[in-house]
Amino acid sequence: MSPDVVAIGGFAVLFVLLILRVPIGVAMGIVGLGGFAMMTTTNAALSVLAQSPIRTVTDYSLGLIPMFILMGSVASASGMSTELYRAANAWLGHQRGGVAMSTVAACGGFSAICGSSVATAATMAKVALPEMKRFGYPDTMATGVIASGGTLGILIPPSVVLALYGVLTDQDIGKLFIAGLVPGLLAIALYMITIRLYVRFLRGGLPQQERASWGERLESMRGIWAITLLFVFIIGGIYGGAFTPSEAAGMGAMGAIIISMVRRKLDLRGLFRCLVEAIQISAGIFMILVGAILFGYFLTVTQVPQNVANTLVGWDLGPTGTLLVILGFLILLGCVLDAMAMVILMVPILYPVSVALGYDPIWFGVVIVMTVELALITPPIGMNIFVISALARDVGIQKIYAGVLPFVAADFLRIGLVIAFPALALYLPGTM
Repeated sequence: MSPDVVAIGGFAVLFVLLILRVPIGVAMGIVGLGGFAMMTTTNAALSVLAQSPIRTVTDYSLGLIPMFILMGSVASASGMSTELYRAANAWLGHQRGGVAMSTVAACGGFSAICGSSVATAATMAKVALPEMKRFGYPDTMATGVIASGGTLGILIPPSVVLALYGVLTDQDIGKLFIAGLVPGLLAIALYMITIRLYVRFLRGGLPQQERASWGERLESMRGIWAITLLFVFIIGGIYGGAFTPSEAAGMGAMGAIIISMVRRKLDLRGLFRCLVEAIQISAGIFMILVGAILFGYFLTVTQVPQNVANTLVGWDLGPTGTLLVILGFLILLGCVLDAMAMVILMVPILYPVSVALGYDPIWFGVVIVMTVELALITPPIGMNIFVISALARDVGIQKIYAGVLPFVAADFLRIGLVIAFPALALYLPGTM
């Protein structure tokens, strides 16, 4: 049977399985093994099935995923997110839209020790949503700010999705983390500007809270020393070459546990819950990754990545035109797939295209991750939207979608800036 026919049939079956709500990892594994068997032999497919899963879950470089997830779980359980929000509110809360800007700042800070967008959105919804409602923020704006701010968790290091991109493309994960730092800070700045514009044109305006005294501001900083220490220790160590990302993840998780217990913010029972939560989330990620590896064998034997690369390059749109086509396709795909599924499914196909076009792999990874961020807040999937909707049951999901639209526009602007000025992502990694 023709490889092209098998490839088309395989993708058709994959999307049918996804429509039927088969987990993405299982669906990719089924299609990958079935397609590989059709192109080779059943024995070869069974041999791949016997070796790939164990080789994947025991890969040393992937050990950072459960460690960073554990660090984020401990940070959330020990109340670091609440302290971070209080500090941000003390410095920004008195401005117009200050409570919303404090939420964005807190989301960015929590992302620096979490690495998960969904976890960031869920955590900050519990902390910030009641405050914004107390100060009279419309439901549309309040939920939109939290859903959009949560997407920072996928980019600001340490990022689980950037780590997966590094594994799939064999790129330096440490450089990817550092490359995401400036675009992540740019996202925070653009979100705050968006909030100011939002408030400016909001009918009736919003009440402003009293300006905190300098004593209260300095006092609030005492509560965030743990987060600051962990972030500087992890990212500074990776940037300075003191340790690898995997070593940083392990030390970061242990550091979070020690700090939380010394401060008596976490007991043994709470630590056990954090460990169970980290195991459950990590198991889900590894299941997806194993399915992606199996699907990768199918892509290899059917030569899908090479054919896609040749087709896109053959259109002669130039590097920028081809990149815009790729990003447009990812944005559309984000309407039906979540961010992690998009990265794991599409990176093996699109990475060869970026190589053929001469793009820097680190920069391409940052651009891809920024683009799939939109999958977290775009209909009809929008994982962050569903998380906020589940926590704010009195707010209709249509209102949340309306609330994120200004921030989607800010994301498009940010992607454009990073494409126009690659140094925004490449300068810091280039100094390592």
